[in-house]
Amino acid sequence: MRSIILSSKLTFIAATAFTISSFSCGGNTNTKKTTDSTAAASMPKASISSILTEKQFNDLFPQRDKFYTYAAFIKAANELGQVSVKITRRAVSVYQFIRTDKTTGKATVVRQDADWNEDWAKKKPDSTFTVDYGEFCTAFSTDINKKELAAFFAQIAHETRHGMNGSYTDGLMLIHEDNTSNVYISDSDEYPAVKGKKYYGRGPMQLSYNGNYGYASNCIFGDPKILLNNPELVETDPVVAFKAAIYFWMTPETHKPSAHDVMTGKWQPNAVDKANGRTTPGFGMTINIVNGDIECGKGDNYGMTDRIGFYQFFLKKMGISDPNCACSCATIKPYKY
Repeated sequence: MRSIILSSKLTFIAATAFTISSFSCGGNTNTKKTTDSTAAASMPKASISSILTEKQFNDLFPQRDKFYTYAAFIKAANELGQVSVKITRRAVSVYQFIRTDKTTGKATVVRQDADWNEDWAKKKPDSTFTVDYGEFCTAFSTDINKKELAAFFAQIAHETRHGMNGSYTDGLMLIHEDNTSNVYISDSDEYPAVKGKKYYGRGPMQLSYNGNYGYASNCIFGDPKILLNNPELVETDPVVAFKAAIYFWMTPETHKPSAHDVMTGKWQPNAVDKANGRTTPGFGMTINIVNGDIECGKGDNYGMTDRIGFYQFFLKKMGISDPNCACSCATIKPYKY
């Protein structure tokens, strides 16, 4: 990956850090467990191993760093697949987050803002949705699941590439960004930075900034302190690294949908989306979600076309096609915060 591409990703995360810290999966360290009856244990969906073999994974990433293994990827998807997070918003920005361990059916309140029970916050109807991490590349038909997987792989391959342009064989070569002197600390009430820790880009999605590490940690572990205190886990534990990437893919932000929803067709544009050219679910919208502020609405550019190239390469390698692909985001306006 050329440094300019990595810098673009980090610029995007810098712009979203404040949004993410305000729309997070926790920040209240005094978590509360709900009764077992609030969330029944569910049967796990099929494993991604049913649509992707180890040989196929190795063929897709022939130059990958040995850190990234098929076994770690499958374990990450299976384990995180046993987690769901119910997000409820009151008023404009008052949140409650409930994280459920589907293996036991137990649900834990991992965030409830101080104003949650204020009368003024209750005046407007609550807005609620649930992120089910078990739906990652498993929730639809085999073809749709494979397309989603190809799109996910295309994004992480571009973020971690470090080889010859146009070969599409150099994904998952980087474990962290080149410049590890960057600390990437932003103000966050929910996820304050830990003194002496650096939150530079790590893992398949180059997770950056303390707000993002805390958010990911609360969704993955139910405890924001794990990655805030130990951000290096994203570059030393491959299962955690892949979980962080899957969490990013599956979790919507305040003003934009998840990449999972736009690839599976679950997302449909609202009036604001349509007015800004965001009209069609597909790969182009995943670029908008991952790095739209840098690569979308600017005509053809290297970052966008490289991601598209990876997607088309992986589709072919996986034996599927996307003939009606809405792959480009050249004329789509990026989301604003």
